[in-house]
Amino acid sequence: MARPIKETPTLYGEDARRFAYAVEHPKPVSSEDIQRANIVYEQFKSIAKFDLGW
Repeated sequence: MARPIKETPTLYGEDARRFAYAVEHPKPVSSEDIQRANIVYEQFKSIAKFDLGW
């Protein structure tokens, strides 16, 4: 049986300011990382089989 999901804690003070800044200023992703992610995505897509039974 699944465990209940706990509520997300509320951030206050400096933690809240750091989180808001991180959301507004995401770290740039290199083109190499994007290319690597696309390769992995294509590999998973090629082996995925979804039978929806239609």
